[in-house]
Amino acid sequence: MALAAGVSVTTVSHVLNDVAHARISTETRDKVRSAARQLGYGPNRLAQALRSRRTGILGLVSENIATTPHAGRIILGADDAARARGYTLMVINTSGTASPASRKADVETLLERQVDGILYATMYHRTVDAPVNLCKVPSVLVGAVSAGEGFPSVVPDEYAGARTAVETLLAAGHTRIGFINNAAAAPSTRARLCGFRGTLTGAGLDGGTAPVEAASPDAKGGYEAARRILEGANPPSALFCYNDRMAMGAYRAAAELGLAIPGDLSVVGFDDQELIAANLHPGLTTVALPHYEMGSWAAERLIETVEGTTGQGGAVPEPVLLGCPLVPRGSVAGPGI
Repeated sequence: MALAAGVSVTTVSHVLNDVAHARISTETRDKVRSAARQLGYGPNRLAQALRSRRTGILGLVSENIATTPHAGRIILGADDAARARGYTLMVINTSGTASPASRKADVETLLERQVDGILYATMYHRTVDAPVNLCKVPSVLVGAVSAGEGFPSVVPDEYAGARTAVETLLAAGHTRIGFINNAAAAPSTRARLCGFRGTLTGAGLDGGTAPVEAASPDAKGGYEAARRILEGANPPSALFCYNDRMAMGAYRAAAELGLAIPGDLSVVGFDDQELIAANLHPGLTTVALPHYEMGSWAAERLIETVEGTTGQGGAVPEPVLLGCPLVPRGSVAGPGI
């Protein structure tokens, strides 16, 4: 390699390992890199790791995300961001119902591989008791906030997402809007309900008395909740649904009641699960969760912490809220159109 480039072995080592203090001309560096490409040489990662005390590997503990198609975009976002900064992502999938001991063991597996930092991602937005050994390396929570030890975290802006959904229906002319919510207690449940009521109130309507029904966050729950709302007195002309699966159930309820979508009833979902939203008839207008963006932001934040460039002075900031954009399709029209 040194012979091919016409330089010393030390010069080759300094160039390929990006030794900052080495006084080597740009012309010589280009010559060495050109020879390396032709001969298939690369930097000595082991030597770099020994010198910097970093391995260039980030761990990601994914809570059921690897088996959840739409949330798998967290992994894609994190991996793209890591690769762009020269890092490799190592993923471990764990169960959302795993015991604290099991989750601690998953983190320990990554620590044994000498990862520089860990991303801990949950299947849905909630407060978690992070594994106690997560604090051994820089760590960032994705889609969750910590109940104990403070970690940087990124979550969807649930309130703003609900506001976007309701504003879409208001802009179409609807004044009687119902909400099908998740019956389980979670940050997303509370924030989307507050966003629903607050947006109606801000528009001069009575958000406090708008019809709300809660059920399990699946198609069956959405169907049952939609039937209760649509068969009530003075039923709404539009529904905002906690997620796309509940919206799918609302479609079934509307069909059984002889209501056409969007002619008789407009529907907006949440999540943008493409296998559902894009394949309903008509396609479901919905609000997208920013999975890719959360993964990307978290990886960038983690790398900044690993490399000491966060500028936070050791302070843990409030959770970062990322926007949930509208994905318009065909399920919204004016009332009675």
